[in-house]
Amino acid sequence: MTSYQPDALIRADVAAYLARHEEKSLLRFLTCGSVDDGKSTLIGRLLYDSKHVFEDQLAALEDDSKRVGTQGGNIDFALLVDGLAAEREQGITIDVAYRFFATETRKFIVADTPGHEQYTRNMVTGASTADLAVILVDARKGVLTQTRRHSYLAQLLGIRHVVLAINKMDLVHYDQGAFDRIRLAYRAFASEIGITDFRAIPVSGLGGDNIATRSQYMDWYDGPTLIEHLEQVPVDADRAARAPFRLPVQWVNRPDLDFRGFAGTIAGGAVRPGDPVRIVPSGRTTTVKRIVALGGDRDRAEAGEAVTLTLADEVDCSRGDVIAASDDPPEVADQFEATLVWMAEEAMLPGRSYAFQLATQSASAVLRQPKYQVNVNTLEQTAARTLELNAIGVATLSLDRPIVFQPYEQSRELGGFILIDKATNATVAAGMIRFALRRASNVHRQPTDVSREKRAALKNQRPAVLWFTGLSGAGKSTIANLVEKKLARMNRHTFLLDGDNVRHGLNRDLGFTDADRVENIRRIGEVARLMTDAGLIVLTAFISPFRAERDMVRAMLPEGEFVEVHVDTSLAAAEARDVKGLYAKARAGQLANFTGIDSPYEPPEAPELRVDTAAESADAAAERIVAWLLEREEA
Repeated sequence: MTSYQPDALIRADVAAYLARHEEKSLLRFLTCGSVDDGKSTLIGRLLYDSKHVFEDQLAALEDDSKRVGTQGGNIDFALLVDGLAAEREQGITIDVAYRFFATETRKFIVADTPGHEQYTRNMVTGASTADLAVILVDARKGVLTQTRRHSYLAQLLGIRHVVLAINKMDLVHYDQGAFDRIRLAYRAFASEIGITDFRAIPVSGLGGDNIATRSQYMDWYDGPTLIEHLEQVPVDADRAARAPFRLPVQWVNRPDLDFRGFAGTIAGGAVRPGDPVRIVPSGRTTTVKRIVALGGDRDRAEAGEAVTLTLADEVDCSRGDVIAASDDPPEVADQFEATLVWMAEEAMLPGRSYAFQLATQSASAVLRQPKYQVNVNTLEQTAARTLELNAIGVATLSLDRPIVFQPYEQSRELGGFILIDKATNATVAAGMIRFALRRASNVHRQPTDVSREKRAALKNQRPAVLWFTGLSGAGKSTIANLVEKKLARMNRHTFLLDGDNVRHGLNRDLGFTDADRVENIRRIGEVARLMTDAGLIVLTAFISPFRAERDMVRAMLPEGEFVEVHVDTSLAAAEARDVKGLYAKARAGQLANFTGIDSPYEPPEAPELRVDTAAESADAAAERIVAWLLEREEA
């Protein structure tokens, strides 16, 4: 029976325990590799051997292991981390599971990442903050494609320390030859991709061999156990501390009229009151007045700490700005070459506008066709028109505004970004900035003395883009042509951009793949915007099947100048007309990527105008559109 302890003694014990651990360094690492290589079992064993499994958890684990019955009556340590019901049912890891444990010398946060290729994006998430990667290999199978993929991604994401854990040695009778063959094969691959610091360790997650204690079955191995190596490897946090000071501003803190602070997590370097700093991108300089943190003011703060800075001067600074060392500020640009890991089921569409997020900064990004894609097996750089799920490639991207950055190899925080689909809010890619394009800093907008308002006033009209969208054969060109004729009779200055006509010149190099359709609309949007700058009323007749590209053109123009006109015709009605014979060719398999047949059409959700061609003639629709336009001018 345990003796009674007063609350004060318990609190003292807890305080002593926390103080003991507070001074320890922290190592973040992830486990990865091919499916069923034993990652979850290995982490479960680490938790068990480091005494981080409570008695009630252990009892439940023993009961679950008997019920599942996958380990022949032994404890199934994978159940400690396979938290999702779907994972337990399938015996695989789907999500990224984070676990904490500690030894006498160091604290650890480990990310258990999925092995299935379809969940590579989850592995990227786990690797983005890791200092070390434990890459598991099944001793029976050796180095596989997913082993290479995860190793390449680990190196790409800046992980400098790798452990090759050759697992399930018990299933090859602890054979040293099997271990050596895998170690040598991996060394050859690792040297090709730039991994120079890796340690191969033969282990058995199920039996605990060479994890926390040395194996009695592998006396031929004289290296450290896995935990011994994890305790000794240097932590890369020191590198961030040596970098120039950087604080991406996350929030402007104004609790009252007397306090104005700038909150965020320090991405690099250290700061003290009195240090000179520069606000980027504005370039304004000032000095740090106070460092405010939980518990009060601080004399110093460094990389990884969340603080609030107050500044000596009233400078313009907001979320997305970066407070940096005055004599060594980061760069600013709006065009980059970047490495991308594509994470979406839908392929990348060059020319489409994606939401871009880097640290606390947001922008819109347009991707160009990839320069190349990397084959993770051969490391060959192959030509690619797009990137599919889990593909790794290099492409250029243009932003709608300059952002503060550093190359990823210098700063994960200011060099790593994600791309988000604007329609679904799904993350589609993770990216690493390689460098800014020189033209980004050499190309500037040239101011002109005659404004777009002046040009419109000379024409006595309000510029607009009437964007006619609908299926092929819906009647877009017919109605747009009638609208232009009516406006011309009223002395309005117009120009009609028709889909077929534009493909004879400006867009003659484009086909009808989804990627080419995106680029087709992007170019038309840019031309239409220039024409509205000239004061014209522009009419466009394009299928423009994707909402994202129509929204992109809308975003190019001032509020109210983009007028979406949905020429709404059923597929059956459009196909029955088939004036150009295109539907017949598509049905016969002679015309690929035809909208409505084997390529989707996304109808507008809230167009300014809708034309139901089953209920309204083309001339009546044109009259109604012109009347709507005149009312808009008078408003």
